[in-house]
Amino acid sequence: MHRLLFLTLLSLTFSWSRAADLVLASKDTPPVPIIVFKDAPPRTREAAEVLAGYIEKICGKKPTVIDGAAQAMPDSAIWVGVQPEVKALFPKVDFDFQHPEEIVIAANEKHVVIAGRDRWNPAHMAAKGRLAMKTGIQQEYGTANAVYSFVQEQLGVRWLWPGEEDVIPRDRLTIAPMERRYHPQIRARGGMLVKASLGDNKETGEELWSRFQRVQLDSMDMNGGHGFGDWWEKYGETHPDYFAAAPDGSRKAVRPSVSNTKLCASNPKVWQQWLEDITVKLKADPLLRVINVSPNDGYTSGHCTCAGCLAWDHPTGEKMEWSFGGGVKYQGVSQTDRDVRFANTLARLLKQRFPDRELFLLLNAYGLARNPPIGVVPDENVIISSVANFHMRSPNERTLPMQQHAGWAKVAKHLMWRPNIGSPAGLSWGMPDVAMTQAGEDFRFAAEHHCLGLYFDLFWLHWSTQGPHYYALAHLAWDPQTDVAALMDDYYERGFGPAAADVKAYWQLMERTRMEFVAAEPSRHRAFHLPRKYTPELFARAQSHLDAAAAKLAATDEKYRRRLHFIQCGLDYARLVADTRAAMEKLEASKGKDDDAKAHVLANWTRAAQMKKDFPEHAINWWAIFREPTGTADNNKRVMGLHPAAPLSGRTLKELNAPGLE
Repeated sequence: MHRLLFLTLLSLTFSWSRAADLVLASKDTPPVPIIVFKDAPPRTREAAEVLAGYIEKICGKKPTVIDGAAQAMPDSAIWVGVQPEVKALFPKVDFDFQHPEEIVIAANEKHVVIAGRDRWNPAHMAAKGRLAMKTGIQQEYGTANAVYSFVQEQLGVRWLWPGEEDVIPRDRLTIAPMERRYHPQIRARGGMLVKASLGDNKETGEELWSRFQRVQLDSMDMNGGHGFGDWWEKYGETHPDYFAAAPDGSRKAVRPSVSNTKLCASNPKVWQQWLEDITVKLKADPLLRVINVSPNDGYTSGHCTCAGCLAWDHPTGEKMEWSFGGGVKYQGVSQTDRDVRFANTLARLLKQRFPDRELFLLLNAYGLARNPPIGVVPDENVIISSVANFHMRSPNERTLPMQQHAGWAKVAKHLMWRPNIGSPAGLSWGMPDVAMTQAGEDFRFAAEHHCLGLYFDLFWLHWSTQGPHYYALAHLAWDPQTDVAALMDDYYERGFGPAAADVKAYWQLMERTRMEFVAAEPSRHRAFHLPRKYTPELFARAQSHLDAAAAKLAATDEKYRRRLHFIQCGLDYARLVADTRAAMEKLEASKGKDDDAKAHVLANWTRAAQMKKDFPEHAINWWAIFREPTGTADNNKRVMGLHPAAPLSGRTLKELNAPGLE
């Protein structure tokens, strides 16, 4: 865990203080004011208000928040952000931040300063997000993240899950002289829990949780998609030569998803068209910094076979095969060298066009290009997005993607980790698919291989069944060296008090079970076999841990019982999912003729509808699962195998009968 976290919390839990300690607030004295630097951006001002609110929750008195310098120098104050006064009050503290997002927290006998490197453009602080407007946009939020670090590390606040915080009231809040300086290695963190990212929702509890955990307000925007999804619609009719050539020389759209149509990467006209298009975007958006140039999705089909593109492939590359529809296949080699040459070509053109702007191109190492290149290396302004699927996988599944990721780290200066999470043990269904221990190993590995950014596809935010995993991920994204064992012990202790050991045993059982399950089920469709491991006997053992916890909490603070109820809801839901899947297996075996199994499944859907009404907010993301099949591909895929109207597809059944590693 963060190295000072426990020591600072320990020092704050005592009611007494040393003579040199600064009293921030007490029952006998008003709290020291909070002074925010002049013309601070909205997110910094917002963070200062959050700080004031937590001091009030701890001591019962809310500090005054002052914008700009106070009329008279106060005897003591908390200074938020770099301002002239702090340089005089802290002459030995370096406020010339050399690293992106660098923060400093320092205290002496009279004052505290909480500051960080801030970058923003006052004329461009709003943009359209995925589902809502992004407001208060900065390029770096050092001071805001420094404040959230202070609230957690110095005030001892814990944000367990959205809407559930733990605050320790005290009569006297003090801080000893200290200095803490830090800058995060991972600068693109918002895409890890993309559904809690800025602009994904309208300031929901999940967005606030992500912000407080220093995941949301990051300094690079790296998306996890593809670069040319709209090109066929824009240029297919007028410029068919922009697109991939089939072995017969034809250049056609990929059907039915034309957005997956690949480009003719070696065509100079493609480069020039891209440059003109991106020039327009860059002039309209001065904040745009990272541009995705990854080949379109559907990596098993449609790559160009013209002589120019094939010449960019390395002749000794790994043998690969891709299709063109109608049974047409092409035997080629890895696309890696071709993709890197394409990205480098665009990167150099971009640098020539915009020599004074720091711009990066993002290239997926994905599909037929997961292996590192042989005859070329990415330019310095190319970020490799490594789609290395080793997180939450079994030991056998992890070896190759970790080797590939490490190989890319040897040749690329900038690396983003972008795993496809999938649903290894019912993750998307909301099962207790947690792997906190492995997360610690993975983030240390990623950090060792100079990870700059994260984009995980996809966590659905089922907090009652997966919350501890998200909690660990958030802390690891901020500091990959976090001691996960210590972090989780603190989580259980703060969250469940006298029942900490029992709740820990419950989550360890869930973690151990899912690790055993994914090791025994080496298939990307393994979740359909949940009943093999998630049996009534397993759920009885899990329930025994929660029953033991409930017995210890019978006469304690209501907050512990409320939190345990939240976890109990998750267990009840997981039991329902496994039971539903078991009944669906009977229905599938009968080819839809087992009326009792069908009735059982439908009854479970009725129970799920009641759970949706009764469960606390954020317990389960009901939008993602247990929605009646509508016939649409997205909805039916999400509930496939859990409802009689959404049976397993023929392709899934075929793959289940012949499982293999993804």
